[in-house]
Amino acid sequence: MNDYWRKQQPGKPIYDDVLWSKPERRDQSGRLTIIGGNSRGFWSVASAYQVAKRTGVGDIRVIMPDALKAKLPAQVRLQMDDLVLVPSNPSGGLALAAQKNLNVAASWSGNLLFIGDNGANSETAQLLQKFLSDPDYFDTSTTLARDAVDLIVYDAESILARPRCCLVVSLAQLQKLARAVYYPRMITFSQGVKQVAETLHKFTTTYAATIVLFHDNNLIVAHDGVVVSQRFDEPMRVWNGEIATRVASWLVWQRNPVKAIATSWVEL
Repeated sequence: MNDYWRKQQPGKPIYDDVLWSKPERRDQSGRLTIIGGNSRGFWSVASAYQVAKRTGVGDIRVIMPDALKAKLPAQVRLQMDDLVLVPSNPSGGLALAAQKNLNVAASWSGNLLFIGDNGANSETAQLLQKFLSDPDYFDTSTTLARDAVDLIVYDAESILARPRCCLVVSLAQLQKLARAVYYPRMITFSQGVKQVAETLHKFTTTYAATIVLFHDNNLIVAHDGVVVSQRFDEPMRVWNGEIATRVASWLVWQRNPVKAIATSWVEL
């Protein structure tokens, strides 16, 4: 196997020191802000909150558009200790006016998860692009998943340059990102894990962001040329946002993204 690529077996962590250093006390378990939803959907946000809580994050804040104010069931509100409803646009998604709320959340937690359910909304896309291009928050750990990734494709060059940005993507989304930055290597569905690992090795040597990908029944993480994969055959747990939430939760405790993310898969 290439020296840049390691295979992790389920239940057998490569980075066992990271696993054992997970905080046990809630007051030492960090903070995470989960952002997403629109007037037609909020369940991925609510689910991500529960996953982050089970994973062990100490304090969790949830940001959703205020278009959901009358639509959130009482039990969902009660489950969330810190729910913030922010300005929404006419389409029911996050408005540009919510940027100050994102800034406050970034300062409060230092760790953001854009879990999706945004809809194809151009104003929400502008909001994400403005926030992610602000150098004041480059050191904020930021994870984007599901349709949040689609919203930033047209600003891919600057997003991929963020050193603490993690993109949890499908192969189709990775193809879009590669095309957006005119990346010269082909990425196709017919390629096996070995070929994709080689491409991600070179891609993340060029770009600072971390890439997490599900492909060919494998979870793959790549950062700074280092690649780790683990066999995984439950794709629905990727598409519903669970894997991205586990990733964002472990990034609260461990700054090395490959170590954090590979360890987040151990208990799957």
